[in-house]
Amino acid sequence: MFQISERLKNVKVSASAAMTRKVRELRAEGVKIVGLSSGEPDFPTPLHAIEAAYKAALAGDTKYPPQDGVKPLKEAIRAKFKRDNNLDYALEEIMVSNGSKQIMYDALMASVNPGDEVIIPVPGWISYADQATVAGATPVFVSCPENNQFKLRAADLEAAITPKTKWMVLNFPNNPTGAVLSRAEMRAIADVLLRHPHVMIMADDVYEHLLYDDFDFCTIAELEPKLKERTLTVNGASKAYAMTGWRVGFAGGPRPLIAAMTNMQGQIGSGISTISQAAATAALNGPQDLLKERAADYQKRRDEVVAILRAAPGITCHKPEGAFYVFPNIAGCIGKTSKGGRRIDTDTAFVTALLEEKHVATVQGAAYGMSPYFRISYATDVASLREGCGRIQEFCRELR
Repeated sequence: MFQISERLKNVKVSASAAMTRKVRELRAEGVKIVGLSSGEPDFPTPLHAIEAAYKAALAGDTKYPPQDGVKPLKEAIRAKFKRDNNLDYALEEIMVSNGSKQIMYDALMASVNPGDEVIIPVPGWISYADQATVAGATPVFVSCPENNQFKLRAADLEAAITPKTKWMVLNFPNNPTGAVLSRAEMRAIADVLLRHPHVMIMADDVYEHLLYDDFDFCTIAELEPKLKERTLTVNGASKAYAMTGWRVGFAGGPRPLIAAMTNMQGQIGSGISTISQAAATAALNGPQDLLKERAADYQKRRDEVVAILRAAPGITCHKPEGAFYVFPNIAGCIGKTSKGGRRIDTDTAFVTALLEEKHVATVQGAAYGMSPYFRISYATDVASLREGCGRIQEFCRELR
């Protein structure tokens, strides 16, 4: 009889993936769902990236690639790091993977041992803790409360570090809150890490180009060069260039770590699609004006979503500075009952009732380590956002 492995017993299917699957099932049944759960840009992949992929396929670029990425893409990534982040990585310090998610998995699997600890600010992306658990490490959660705009406080980080700490994760702009650290706030974090030279830093910068209200992005290895040799700077094509399905992530980091990660990747799936790498190369080397244009569009959506949600009874909503998520507080809804008779005693109950009664898909805050909240992605068309947020308003007005 089949038995699941011990390493997976404490790992659940991510709540966002589960909600996306549920939405697909309901839509297949003919139910009209407003999907606000998936962090996937609704913009098209840039045409020049698609054309580059087509040309690569026609030219016969369809053979096994190097496990760490083809040279043209690694050169484009090197140029991107210089252009956007003032970071200079040798080609041997860069690798490409099946999305940034596999980059982080490779890094943890290549570096942690049982008993090691990984510090994860929460609210935080669902997979950080699960990947650490699968790798045999212990996740250590550090709260980033709403009264501090969901930002990591240096004192809280300092208190969480122990001799067992192997990694700490930085994800600002943040999923699910959209929080962004200023340079002064990042400086305070860097000062803590300088005092603990045994701690590696995983900087997940995948939302770096999604910033609003004149906020300035900085990544920690740029801010403090002394930390570069123990920082893995992670990024990808999915969010900025609307290339989620192409599955291209990349990172720059210390050469021994990159070599170990490449070895790890070689045991999982070798290199990634040559066609996708051609597309990503074109995206990184091509015109970059679209990044600011799309960020401006997202900012308009953010403003409209926040305004509608703030008018919903029982909801308060912090205005995020980046990414394409809002993380509303539903404390005022807890303890009430929906029109359909469902008791709203948790944020999971809230999003479940919202889906079943109003056909709006969101994700509960508990999945990201903080309740009572829920996450909305505004990476969708304005009509759907207005419809979905309007239904949320209606749902809240009907609570008793």
